[in-house]
Amino acid sequence: MAATSMNVADRALGKMVVGGIPATAARRFRDREAIYCVSTNRRFSFRQLNERCNRLAHGLAGLGLKKPDVVAFLCSNRAELAEIYFALAKLGLIGIPINYRLAPSEIVTLMQAMDAKALIYETRFSQAADEVREKLPQIATFVAIGDGVPGWARDYESLLANASSLEPEVEVFEHDPYYFNLTSGTTGLPKSYILTHLNNAAVGQMFEAFDLSHNDVLMTVFPAFGRVGYAWILAGVMFGARNVIMNFSPAEVLQTIGSERVSIVNLVATMGAMLLAEPGLKERDLSSLRGLVFAGSVFPATLREKVQAQLCSEIYEYYGMQETGALTVSTPEDRRFRPESIGTPLAFADVYIERADGGVAAPGELGEIVGRSPATITSYFNNPEKTQETFRGGYVHTGDLGMMDEKGFVFIKGRIKDMIVSGGQNVHAAEIEEILLGLEGVADCAVFGLPDELWGERVSVLIVRGGASGETLTAEAVETHCRSRLAGFKIPRTILFDKEPLPRTPTGKVQKFLLVERYAGS
Repeated sequence: MAATSMNVADRALGKMVVGGIPATAARRFRDREAIYCVSTNRRFSFRQLNERCNRLAHGLAGLGLKKPDVVAFLCSNRAELAEIYFALAKLGLIGIPINYRLAPSEIVTLMQAMDAKALIYETRFSQAADEVREKLPQIATFVAIGDGVPGWARDYESLLANASSLEPEVEVFEHDPYYFNLTSGTTGLPKSYILTHLNNAAVGQMFEAFDLSHNDVLMTVFPAFGRVGYAWILAGVMFGARNVIMNFSPAEVLQTIGSERVSIVNLVATMGAMLLAEPGLKERDLSSLRGLVFAGSVFPATLREKVQAQLCSEIYEYYGMQETGALTVSTPEDRRFRPESIGTPLAFADVYIERADGGVAAPGELGEIVGRSPATITSYFNNPEKTQETFRGGYVHTGDLGMMDEKGFVFIKGRIKDMIVSGGQNVHAAEIEEILLGLEGVADCAVFGLPDELWGERVSVLIVRGGASGETLTAEAVETHCRSRLAGFKIPRTILFDKEPLPRTPTGKVQKFLLVERYAGS
């Protein structure tokens, strides 16, 4: 029989939509605990979680919201955030999870650009809600979480109490838009793009690679207004694992791991360093941990070894962009075989290294990491120039430098835009950062280029001091440390110190453009 082209009618009868995930979990895992909300000290079973999601969905529908209206929400890591995501999924509404670190004026601009019809917000962010109400009179629906709900907003818990707990009857498809995700930009407001239901439902392969099961206790400390934090909420419900949801605070995280018997948690390298620096670390019981998962930035060998020795010996690491979802995973077994690698491609992920001329790089050859998976998006919202630059030939061009060996293991070597051209020489910031993170007293650092009349760009570093040695760390000591390990043209010519954390995106990447803006005139 001759092959024929596929059309919509030839698609599978079933569909992967997010709203079905809590409903299935309620049937499979019933009265087992699904979520422990640390900030409010409340616990919900899988059955209770699904019922609350249904009540919120019916409550929002009762306020006049319907598919495909856009609803913004502004909330820290707490149980309501999970409920909002799932309620929107059940109704076919499109969400805007807002980074609460944005200025109120930026939030207004985002909501206006994406034609939001409503705002669900935590009362701790009342200033932003007030500005939205003042600047966007077309937004008539406000739902407030917490104490001190104003008269012009609906109380979240009252809305749930007066709504049905039955499943909403709304037809939702896997390629329907689900929510706008915001990713870091170089200047101005973040880029945004639409994630579909399929993009989110396809996260299962990553968590299978982490050996996740219903016996695990997860901890979600990544801000869940971003894709990574929400993925851990979604995975906990999908796999039937109890999820401890909280905002990151080093001392509280260490205490809660012990009291809740947490088995696995996703961190960025900076979070790992902050946990290691916590004075009470030695007194904490971390014996329940079976694995730590790292992503978001280069994980230096010196820091990784300290994490393995003092926090947990079993390390997973994954790689991807917010636009792609996870592309590769390195398991503890992989790390014993290729300790410096970010792993091999996941099931259904397609990854290769591209040369500057567009060809496929040979094993061991440096080039740009290019990839795609079912979790990958296809364009940016109202940004054709950036879409054309990033999405070429059916793949996402990540902007990351890397190589792949003959066994298929991928190694990340830094950002293409992190390359500093000083006196005609190419300098990779990641190489210098790894050297500096091995120096006692350096808690964190970022290497970047500053304008220089003679050299074009001047290799510069901002160092965050840490520990007892950090108090006395000098620029001379930094230069001496580098001189014995790096070529002369790679040694930072400007060495800056700070005690404040580096500016980072929700996924842990340093926003170096902010450092360039801050220090360009110095």
